[in-house]
Amino acid sequence: MVEKRDYYEILEVERTATIEVIKKSYRKIAVKNHPDRNPDDEEAIARFKEASEAYDVLSNQEKRARYDRYGHAGMGAGAGGGEQFHDIQDIFDAFGDLFGGGGRRRSGRSRGPARGDHLQTTLTLDLLEAANGCQKSISVKRNKLCETCDGTGAKPGTKPESCEYCGGVGQVVQSQGFFRMQTACPNCGGAGTVVKEKCTSCWGNGFDKEQVDLEVNVPAGVDNGMQLCLRGEGNPGRGGGPRGDLFVHITVKEHPLFQREGMHLICRVPITFSQATLGSEIEIPVLGGKKTLTIAPGTQPNEVIRLRGEGIADPQTGRKGDLHVEINVDVPKKLNEEQERLLRELAEHDHVHVSAQRKTFWDHVKEFVNWDDDED
Repeated sequence: MVEKRDYYEILEVERTATIEVIKKSYRKIAVKNHPDRNPDDEEAIARFKEASEAYDVLSNQEKRARYDRYGHAGMGAGAGGGEQFHDIQDIFDAFGDLFGGGGRRRSGRSRGPARGDHLQTTLTLDLLEAANGCQKSISVKRNKLCETCDGTGAKPGTKPESCEYCGGVGQVVQSQGFFRMQTACPNCGGAGTVVKEKCTSCWGNGFDKEQVDLEVNVPAGVDNGMQLCLRGEGNPGRGGGPRGDLFVHITVKEHPLFQREGMHLICRVPITFSQATLGSEIEIPVLGGKKTLTIAPGTQPNEVIRLRGEGIADPQTGRKGDLHVEINVDVPKKLNEEQERLLRELAEHDHVHVSAQRKTFWDHVKEFVNWDDDED
C-alpha cells in the first residue's frame, strides 16, 4: 500500500501557512497540473487530484486541526476527512470558484428566496435642518407584489415550472480551455423556474408599481455626500425573499451667512474702521439665533475670532465644532464733510500723507517717477 504524502508537502507550504497562502499555492499547482494542459498525462492528473484532496483538508479549519493532531489517521472514513474525488468533475464542482466558477454546484435544486433590489433617492436640506436634525417626508416609487398572482408571475391556477435548460439549478457552467465559469442560466435568468402561462396583470413580472410616502429621521450634523439607510424599504424579493433597503443621499443647500467646513462654520462679519481701531461689541448671527461678540481694539482685517462649540454637531460623537468669525473692515466709498475732516485730522496727527482729491492711478505713477508731459 502506497503511503500518503504529507498534505503540507503536497501544497509546498509551511505548517503555519495562512489560508491565503494555502489557497494561492493550491491554485498554482492545480493550474500547472490541470488536465487541459496535460492531456493523457495520468501522473499530472494524479497530482491534480492529490493537491485537491490536500486543499480540501487544509482549507477547512476543523479538518486541518484534526489532521495536525492525528495526521492521515484522523482523516479516515466517517471522520470527516479529506474528500475522495472520483473524477475531475468532482473537483470542479467543489472548487470551481478557484478556477473562475461559482463554487460547489448543487444539481437538482432551484434557487431559494432572493433579497429584493436596493433603491436610492435624494433628500435636500437647508443648513439649519442639517445642523439640528429633523424629520422629513419623502415620496418613493417602488415595486410591490402583484396582487393577482402573489408575485409568482404565473396565471392564477398555474405555477412556475422547473427550467429544462439548467434543470432547475438556475446556473450553468461554461468551459473555456482549463477555465470553468458558472453563470446565471440564460433561459430562466437564474431563477431556476420559468413561467409558461403569464399573469395578465403583471405580464409575468410578478410586480406592480406603487408610490409610497416615508418618514426619514435625519440626525443632527449630516453633510453633503452622506447617506441614510432605511432598512427593508426597497423592492420586495422574489420567492418570498426580504425587501431590499432604501438609501437616502443627503444634499445640503448653501447658506447666505455661513460657510461650512466639516463640523466648523465660517461667518464673515463687516465692521467699521473705528470699530476695528477702538474696539466694540457687535451682534453676530449664530445657528438658531444671535450672540454678542467683543471686538478688541486694534483688530486687524481678516482676523479670525473662534467661538468654541458654536458649530455643527458630529453625527457620530455629538461633539460640536466651532464658529470662525472672520473680520472684514468695511472701507466706506463715500464720506460726508465731517467724516472727511476728522479723517484728515487723524492723518495729520499720524503724519500720513493723503491726497487732497481723488487721483487716477496714472496720476500717482507720474508723481512717483517724476514724469514730464513735455518730454518726448
